[in-house]
Amino acid sequence: MANKISNEAVKKSSGKVWLEWFALLNKEGAKKMEHKAIAEMLHKKLGLSGWWSQMVTVQYEQEIKGRKKHETTSGYQISKSKTLSFSISKVFSVVQYPALRKSWLKDPDFSITKSTKNKSIRGKWVDGKTNIEFQFYPKDKTKTQLVIQHSKISSLKEAERLKKYWGRNFNLLTKYLEKI
Repeated sequence: MANKISNEAVKKSSGKVWLEWFALLNKEGAKKMEHKAIAEMLHKKLGLSGWWSQMVTVQYEQEIKGRKKHETTSGYQISKSKTLSFSISKVFSVVQYPALRKSWLKDPDFSITKSTKNKSIRGKWVDGKTNIEFQFYPKDKTKTQLVIQHSKISSLKEAERLKKYWGRNFNLLTKYLEKI
């Protein structure tokens, strides 16, 4: 599996290598469980952090249950993250306001359904079918991590295309922020 976290890294952080996690999950009946139930069991019963519970669950579903890369129960989902050397309010503004989005985003006219200042922006993508969510995390006063999640994507091919799309647009965002 491409981009899999190494056995050494997973053992260092979680106490077990992948095969040990997979054997434990099989013993717990995870083959018949939904994603959320597996992740909750890993977190609540087996003591993994929320992040590691998700990582182990996804890896298990891909390697043992045959889940495809980026696949969820409601289609495909991708995410892209970038740490920007700008304040959270500046980064939030260039995503929030359509006039500013037009300067860096190829398709700036998505509809915002919910916005929490300097925290998150959710919306319907320009295709009217998929959802997007921008999450903003302050790293310090001059750095912000921006995460985009794009969900309800109809195919793996489209998910891969959108992953590249967001990578290119995040690069355009960086260049735009450097100019203003």
